[in-house]
Amino acid sequence: MTPPEVPVAGIDADAAGDLVAVSSCLKVLSKRADFLRAAQARRQGTPGFLLQARRRAETEPATGIRVGFTCSKKVGNAVARNRAKRRLREIARLTLPAQGHAGWDYVLVGRPGATAERPFAQMLADLATALGQVHAERKRPAPEAAP
Repeated sequence: MTPPEVPVAGIDADAAGDLVAVSSCLKVLSKRADFLRAAQARRQGTPGFLLQARRRAETEPATGIRVGFTCSKKVGNAVARNRAKRRLREIARLTLPAQGHAGWDYVLVGRPGATAERPFAQMLADLATALGQVHAERKRPAPEAAP
């Protein structure tokens, strides 16, 4: 028995078959070493989560955008951690293909109490702001001239 066809609001039936749950340009980090390298690189805190980002070396073979998600036991029990990670995955899926940079690794770290309860629209805005700050050119202050 096959399931009935469900119309997708706002999308014609032909295009509905092309939808994917995970963006094809995002690869998921799975090795501990990748998470550790991202933890040593740039980071930007937001009220809902912490973003860690690093540019991959030229010698690393992976192309495109890679993303990882982590929530410690401080976030809560397994149900709370899984809910927080689902929300992080969704904001990454919606935001990173458009605003992320190819050749970068991103890790989203859940925060206790905030990641699961923060309004979703604010989480999307937080990620966009954090990406802008991580990718902004860092200007160093000019050395003062001696009199």
